Amino acid sequence: MKLGISLVLGLLLSFSVMAQKAQNLALTPPMGWNSWNTFGTDINEQLVKDIADAFVKLGLKDAGYEYIVLDDGWMAMERDDNYNLVPHPDKFPNGMKEVVDYVHSKGLKFGIYNCAGATTCAGYPGSRGFEYIDAKLYAEWGVDFLKYDWCDTENLNAKGAYQTMRDALQASGRPILFSICEWGDNEPWKWGEEMGHMWRVTGDIINCWDCTVGHGTWASLGVWPIIKLRKDIRKYSGPGHWNDFDMMEVGNGMTPAEDRVHFAMWAMLASPLIMGNDLRSASDETIKTLTNKEVIAINQDALGIQAYCHTNEGDMEVWAKPLANGEWAIAFINMGQKPLQLDFDWAWHPVKDDLSGREMSVNTIEYTIRDAYAHKDRGTTKVNLKGEIGAHDIMLLRLTPKKE
Repeated sequence: MKLGISLVLGLLLSFSVMAQKAQNLALTPPMGWNSWNTFGTDINEQLVKDIADAFVKLGLKDAGYEYIVLDDGWMAMERDDNYNLVPHPDKFPNGMKEVVDYVHSKGLKFGIYNCAGATTCAGYPGSRGFEYIDAKLYAEWGVDFLKYDWCDTENLNAKGAYQTMRDALQASGRPILFSICEWGDNEPWKWGEEMGHMWRVTGDIINCWDCTVGHGTWASLGVWPIIKLRKDIRKYSGPGHWNDFDMMEVGNGMTPAEDRVHFAMWAMLASPLIMGNDLRSASDETIKTLTNKEVIAINQDALGIQAYCHTNEGDMEVWAKPLANGEWAIAFINMGQKPLQLDFDWAWHPVKDDLSGREMSVNTIEYTIRDAYAHKDRGTTKVNLKGEIGAHDIMLLRLTPKKE
């Protein structure tokens, strides 16, 4: 009976719209905050309001962050008599609409979580068989973003399951950003552009530089295992459709230098910048990193081209990202445990991106160099780039063709 109602409603609504994802969303990588990394299912109404207040107070809204996404655990264990999801009465005593309205009152957008399976990863009611009912409810609440997970999905086809929810969101009549979270198991980068606006390319992140933590049938990955896990997927990423390297762990226990590398690499990879820390107690250093507008500008570049590893020699990795207007972002990362002395001859290290065909022609064009973390100029490409990079730290540069 439940499945029948959802199916009939879906068929009626789908006939009235052309099936497609919401257009003109996520033209640059989405920026926001998600509750899962720090709070798990221990979430409530006051937490969401406090985070919304922190967005404004700490300058995060001004820096470009806009989505506050409530992850797993927001709903009661049973649907109501009309098969609608019900906000957990103890966590959200005033209902979800009030929470959404509060977030909107701050000039921000609200996101919510569910799962393609019968239950969510934490065991709450999933959307399987209720896709159109749930999408309609989200639209009524004013939801702007849906993170859609992949637990309890036995016998489901991933592409088909995400297509069903995509169509349900479209039928709801509200433009909702659709975040596909099936962990890269079914190569979503090959079909995700048609279905959603961003897709996870890995399993869950964990707050470490280079580690893998097993959980039986799956494992959490540190920053560098995530970066290095997928090969040849950068061609699938671009405006309106992004490879998602997971929510960030900036401020969750790594060193300030490692946080800088983490944040910069997510910017270079054109990944959504979704914070995962407790903003209410974040240090000044963490907020300084997260609100660095020069780094954010690299992530939000209009071209939307994902960076590639240019060289990897010893403890030094160099990553390059083509930017609009002939500019480039270049990241020098010290992977080692000791400070590293840099002496980089631009002429001897030609930078060319085979995917986009873009080339940094230092022999014919002089580029000015801007250090995104030091907030200072570093000369031009006519001379060698010199400096010291600390252990597990980064020098992130923006190169601009010099005007004659």
